[in-house]
Amino acid sequence: MPIIVNLDVMMAKRKMSLNELSEKVDLTLSNLSILKTGKAKAVRFNTLEAICKALDCQPGDILEYRE
Repeated sequence: MPIIVNLDVMMAKRKMSLNELSEKVDLTLSNLSILKTGKAKAVRFNTLEAICKALDCQPGDILEYRE
């Protein structure tokens, strides 16, 4: 898939665990893990917004397009 999810990179930069992010964005660990590993087929804008707010970043910091 040409969309790369860099969620783990941003979490490492912010020194935030998956559990901590899960609590801040009100998402289950399993759903967050699916997104983090790039297995998600879609992401809602409100979820993306909550993640960006929690990690103090932009959507482009998390999602990347590569051919």
